[in-house]
Amino acid sequence: MTYPLIVVPFLAITVVLVLLTARRPRFAQRMTASALAAGILVILTAVFDNLMIAAGLFTYPESLISGVRIGLAPIEDFAYPLCAAFLVPAVFTLLPSRPRRAEVRS
Repeated sequence: MTYPLIVVPFLAITVVLVLLTARRPRFAQRMTASALAAGILVILTAVFDNLMIAAGLFTYPESLISGVRIGLAPIEDFAYPLCAAFLVPAVFTLLPSRPRRAEVRS
């Protein structure tokens, strides 16, 4: 079970960074948008991973995956779009804000 172990650090980092943004403004809006984006990305991943696996573009050795699949795609494949949907907004939120143009000119 190598692929599930590879996913763990990504999930952990995502959870920690999202929690760090919990007290920032518009947290609920970000989580709603992230959940919507995650849903779309998971659907796209399900469709295209299954098509690529069915076409023989790549395979997963059974000994390296959890064995849980959505169609032909191992469940581990779905962690990356899920993390991206929540991690990218969290990182953006934690970055220091840049001054606006009007503030820079003053």
